[in-house]
Amino acid sequence: MEDVVTFAIVGAGNRGADVYARYALEHPDEARVVAVADPDRARRDALGDAHGIPPEHRYPSWQEILEHPRLADAVVIATPDRFHVEPALRAIELGYDILLEKPIAPTPDGVRRVAEAERRSRERGSGASVTVAHVLRYTPFFSTIKRLLEAGRIGDLVSVQYTENVGYWHFAHSFVRGNWRNTATSSPMILAKSCHDMDMLRWLVGRPWRQISSFGSLVHFRPENAPPGAPARCTDGCPAADRCPFDAVRFYVQEMRDSNDWPVSVITRDFSPEGRLEALRTGPYGRCVYRCDNDVVDHQVVAIEFEGGVTAAFTMCGFTEENTRTLKLMGTRGEIRGHLEKGEIEVRSFVTTGAAGPVHEVMRLGGNGRHAGGDQGLMAAFIRRLRARKSGAVPEEALTSLQESLDSHFMAFAAEQSRLQGTVVTP
Repeated sequence: MEDVVTFAIVGAGNRGADVYARYALEHPDEARVVAVADPDRARRDALGDAHGIPPEHRYPSWQEILEHPRLADAVVIATPDRFHVEPALRAIELGYDILLEKPIAPTPDGVRRVAEAERRSRERGSGASVTVAHVLRYTPFFSTIKRLLEAGRIGDLVSVQYTENVGYWHFAHSFVRGNWRNTATSSPMILAKSCHDMDMLRWLVGRPWRQISSFGSLVHFRPENAPPGAPARCTDGCPAADRCPFDAVRFYVQEMRDSNDWPVSVITRDFSPEGRLEALRTGPYGRCVYRCDNDVVDHQVVAIEFEGGVTAAFTMCGFTEENTRTLKLMGTRGEIRGHLEKGEIEVRSFVTTGAAGPVHEVMRLGGNGRHAGGDQGLMAAFIRRLRARKSGAVPEEALTSLQESLDSHFMAFAAEQSRLQGTVVTP
């Protein structure tokens, strides 16, 4: 067990408990969770019981868990967006290797503070490092596309069309009723959800951005669009329930009745029909989608020019049936088309071979699990680096190190600035 690494979880919600900590349960020969901090006692104890964490290492706040000398080899910070900076700064000061949930911070100043603290720590030789949870880089899907580009399969990349199909039910769950519904309490949509996609575009293009413009708004999930007679909650007998795509009772109680996983696990841990209904009666996820305190955009487009003239058009939309990402990359000698959830990549070459027509290849990849296998890939890579450091070796640089993740965050900030101000933004 000498090469088993230990980590503490700060924030025992869906990402902290059900993704990052779960990896340790599934791979006990690699990692073990030894401490947890969360202000919600039920969540804190649920994670603590699952991992056998003694009561003295179950903390009600990030301040208390980080007031001690290092309790583990690493710390996972999965708190709400607006509570990333201060625990990250303290963990850097203590010399932890950190897995930080995206976004790094909801403001440019917060991102800079974390980056500067890590830089100073490295200069002191304290060993602290920050890995940002840009999980898409770890998927078989996107890593294959990256290899195809680097191999020159479509010549020089010229332009990218990229769509984040959020899925109508996912948008209602997370960005109308859920934790990321309001910019003031979380982040703008382009950062909270689509910083993954800004990261993908920056990584695939492989060049710094030169200018950005963006448009988008909240057009649908507004009080004036509520059906006549719609009550504050879906559990209160809505007259439009049978024709509303966002009826919470139908979705969480009926359509998701066989699931105890996300998104149901977010609303309750009592998965009986009665438990689900009670959560909808009393919690935020039973609210009418037209009567919430949401303000994030429900659709947004971003136009980006990178150095060298490469362009990208990104679309985020909450009104799609599929919950996936699709893209087309166009190069001087061919194009690549991809569908993330299907794991399908199609390569078409402009080069012909006699009467055979264009060279055409279709790849169907694996990558099951959350984020098409990205969550597993991220954790495996993070723990591999921790084990290398623990053995005295110099670990490889993280694929999503803090420095590697900065540019895409500032792309997201620039897009939001452009959307709000109606300007083209440059670095």
